[in-house]
Amino acid sequence: MGRHDEERLLLEGRLEQTEDSLYTGDGSVDLKGRRVLKSNTGTWRACPFILGNECCERLAYYGISTNLVSYLTKKLHQGNVSAARNVTTWQGTCYLTPLIGAVLADAYFGRYWTIAAFSTIYFIGMCTLTISASVPSLKPIECVGFNNDNCPSATPGQYAFFFTGLYLIALGTGGIKPCVSSFGADQFDDTDTKERVSKGSFFNWFYFSINIGALISSSLIVWIQDNKGWGLGFGIPALFMGMAIISFFLGTPLYRFQNPGGSPITRMCQVLVASFRNWNLPLPVDTSLLYETPDKLSAIKGSRKLIHTDELTFLDKAAVPSPTEDISDDPWRLCTVTQVEELKILIRMFPIWATGIVFSAVYAQMSTMFVEQGMMMDTKIGSFTIPAASLSTFDVISVILWVPVYDRILVPIARKFTNQERGFTELQRMGIGLFLSVLCMSAAALVEVKRLDMAASLGLIDQNTPVPINILWQIPQYFLLGAAEVFTFIGQLEFFYDQSPDAMRSLCSALSLLTTSLGNYLSSFILTVVTSVTTSGAQLGWIPDNLNQGHLDRFFWLLAGLSFLNMVVYIFCAKLYKSKASS
Repeated sequence: MGRHDEERLLLEGRLEQTEDSLYTGDGSVDLKGRRVLKSNTGTWRACPFILGNECCERLAYYGISTNLVSYLTKKLHQGNVSAARNVTTWQGTCYLTPLIGAVLADAYFGRYWTIAAFSTIYFIGMCTLTISASVPSLKPIECVGFNNDNCPSATPGQYAFFFTGLYLIALGTGGIKPCVSSFGADQFDDTDTKERVSKGSFFNWFYFSINIGALISSSLIVWIQDNKGWGLGFGIPALFMGMAIISFFLGTPLYRFQNPGGSPITRMCQVLVASFRNWNLPLPVDTSLLYETPDKLSAIKGSRKLIHTDELTFLDKAAVPSPTEDISDDPWRLCTVTQVEELKILIRMFPIWATGIVFSAVYAQMSTMFVEQGMMMDTKIGSFTIPAASLSTFDVISVILWVPVYDRILVPIARKFTNQERGFTELQRMGIGLFLSVLCMSAAALVEVKRLDMAASLGLIDQNTPVPINILWQIPQYFLLGAAEVFTFIGQLEFFYDQSPDAMRSLCSALSLLTTSLGNYLSSFILTVVTSVTTSGAQLGWIPDNLNQGHLDRFFWLLAGLSFLNMVVYIFCAKLYKSKASS
């Protein structure tokens, strides 16, 4: 080869390298499936539309959930335990349905179209709920009699219409929640150092936008519901849900898209089946002999290859080629190393994931027992009455304060000591949040001890009336819960996105949300068990309809103890965890 030929090849290589650097390196495409230029798409230029969508959608959600326990007790005339159980069950469902949306997004439709379709279902549910609270025949008549003690129950038809709307919202959120945070993170190229650091900030500001919506809901929307009517109070969130859909579609030309990689559930089943069928084949000493495609990208569409790990080696049987026949075209008999490592990653993440359930049970108290505690306190500040559910505003304010403090102050300081791009690792961040959750429940218990002591001293135990202790005493527990959110929930978002395989990010985000679902179900279960145990022998129990006669403080101490044990287990699991590695 002559000198001119060498120069020509070098020049072509430089041109090719320069051209490649103009495009994203993570396999992202535009809406028509073409490679996208970094300069025209993604990064912070696409994020305002996604953050605006999330802010409006969360305003709609919290506009329903924040004060839902009040609607169920005051308008549908349910008891405290029944209302709290219905709220936590519904909230649990809202965080269970994301598994449906995640599988559809990763396997078939992609995150963009999944968000679009389920947002429509969500909007229909919001409208149904608004109608149920506006049309007189769809709600029970108001309470009558002395102290409003004669409260007719809602009819089966009224319940059916209301809960249809409520669970349409639960289904709609199932296609949005696992996809929006991942879709926003998709706007930043993992292979670009600057964009990878910006992705860490995105999760912080994503959660910030959630809480801007929650702030408006827990203050203005709750006030409207309590003072101007529930039809208007549900109608405004429905309007904002419509705005969320509009905001999302406006950003379409700027978005980067990831192609769906096929069903992650199917791939995991293939690994299990293939490892069982190849059980008698010996594992090679040289792991490079395990089956993997020779291409740069893995056999999974849109996914990078994963490096083999020495854990859970029994699953490696799925990647052992047969010495007697060619089975490379049958994924139920032979899987790639990357496919095997996908399942290994999920198994390794499981203990970390499980410890998030108790934290979510603590978080569920903000919209249930914290509200019921506040309803039995003095809600007047001068001439102004604060709805008990509005105290969650302080949780939101705490988050809004902590996000910029964490992102702009704590991270740069921590970076100097830890040499981590994002200051703290995701595991460290979540651990701090779990510790704060213990303090939160302890603060709630101490407030309830003070409230019950005052009820006893004033002779109010047998009267189902608020105790003259100001509701602002609840601020510390809300503030601590907000700080815990910033560390734990945002840490979960980062952890499950970064540690997940490329083609399973929606599913792993859904698994993160599933901890919230199971936490709500756990809260309902604990409430049921506590009620059953403490009311045996004709006792009133810890949580009677008249909280002055109960011991809600013991319930809070119980959750504080569970949170502490959960933190100890988490620390042990976090020390054993090994991060994923891509080739």
